[in-house]
Amino acid sequence: MTHITCTYTGDLHCEATHSGSGATLSTDAPLDNEGRGEAFSPTDLLATSLGTCMLTIMGITARSRGWSLEGASASVDKVMSSEGPRRIDTLRVTLHLPEQLDHDQRALLQRVAEQCPVKRSIVPLINAEIHWT
Repeated sequence: MTHITCTYTGDLHCEATHSGSGATLSTDAPLDNEGRGEAFSPTDLLATSLGTCMLTIMGITARSRGWSLEGASASVDKVMSSEGPRRIDTLRVTLHLPEQLDHDQRALLQRVAEQCPVKRSIVPLINAEIHWT
């Protein structure tokens, strides 16, 4: 079990501390919701979680097979709902794989990335559009 401590530090800012490593991160409310946009918003962290989870799962698979995944990247566009309660409506993820990977390697990496724990946790509540390049 992982434990994360979150503290409200004032002016819509929070600080979170990861118990295992002591790593910290800060959040701020977004510009469109009374914040100053000085850090990741809580919903930005969810979008970041999806992109980094997909890369991590692909990295685990690549490492176990002796493949290099260096240079792989993900970009995530977060779309908030325009009606009803404020929530994330869509996360558009574009994943870029290194050119040296062959067709079979790419197919396996795409398959495992689509099954990452974050994606499994949010779909179908959030539309996750995945694009590969």
